[in-house]
Amino acid sequence: MNKYLSSFEDFLSSERNYSKHTLKAYLADIKEFGLVLKEMNLISHENGDIDFLNMDETPVRVFISKLYKKNKKVSISRKIASVRTFFEFLIRRGEMKSNSAKLVPSPKGEKRLPTFLTVDEVVKLVEAPGSDNVYESRDRAILELLYSCGLRVSELVGINLNELDLESMSVKVLGKGNKERLVPLGSKASSAIKIYLIQRLDLKPKEDYLFVNSRGGRLTTRSIDRIIKKYAAISGIPKNISPHVLRHTFATHLLGGGADLRAIQEMLGHKSLSTTQRYTHTSVEKLMEIYDKTHPRA
Repeated sequence: MNKYLSSFEDFLSSERNYSKHTLKAYLADIKEFGLVLKEMNLISHENGDIDFLNMDETPVRVFISKLYKKNKKVSISRKIASVRTFFEFLIRRGEMKSNSAKLVPSPKGEKRLPTFLTVDEVVKLVEAPGSDNVYESRDRAILELLYSCGLRVSELVGINLNELDLESMSVKVLGKGNKERLVPLGSKASSAIKIYLIQRLDLKPKEDYLFVNSRGGRLTTRSIDRIIKKYAAISGIPKNISPHVLRHTFATHLLGGGADLRAIQEMLGHKSLSTTQRYTHTSVEKLMEIYDKTHPRA
C-alpha cells in the first residue's frame, strides 16, 4: 500500500488542494484500509501489488464493519470518504474501473444545524483586537476578512498581496480543486486591511504573503484558529468559534438579508447548490416565528 501513498498525497495536494491536516488524516485512513487488504490476503507477498481492477466493494464493507467497533459515525464517514477519494485516484491512473466504495453507504449521523453568530456577536468579535501594535491590526484584518468574504481558512492563509485589490474592493482566492474565484470585500474589512498593511513591514515578511507571523513567514491555519479563539474568549461569546463558524455566519447573514442563494454559492465557492442550502434553516426558522405570531390557527 505504501507504494501508492506518495502519489496519492500529490493528488490530494495538487488537484484537491487539501490542507496539511486533511492530507494527514486521509493518508492515515488509507494506511488503515491497507491493513484490512493485508488481512484479506489481497496484497501480493512478492511485490506488494494489489489487484484493484477486479476488486468489488467487499473489502470496503469489511473495513467499515471493523470501524464500527471503535469509531464514532462522523469518523467512519470521513474514512469512507477517504477510501472513495483513493479509488477515484486509482481510476485516474487506470488501475481501477469503477469506484466500488460508492456502493457502501456512509452511516447516517445526527444532522446538526451549522453554528453561527448573531450580528452583535460578530461586532464584538471583530472589534475585540485593539490597535496598539501590528499583531492586533493583523488580527483585526483577519477577523474582518473571514466574516466579510466567507473564506475557508486555507484560502485566507494562501492570499498574497497581488491577489488583493483594495480599489475594486475584491480579493482573488484559490479554493478547492485549485479553482480561483473573485470575492467582494466589505468596506470594514478593506479599512482594517489598509491599517494592517501600513504596519505589515514591521514583521519583516519573507515573501508577499498577506498575513505574516512573527518570523516573517506565512500564518498557518492552526494559528488562525488560535487567533479566533483568543478573541472569542476576550469578547465573552459563549460559543465554540472557529474559522468555519465565521464562514457559516457570512452565508447565514447574507441569506437573512435577502441575498440570492446562487450568488452565495458563487461567493462560497461551493460546487453544489445543495451544500449552500444548509444555510436556509435560518430563513425557515424566521418564517415559523412569523407564522406562530400572526396566523390565527398557528
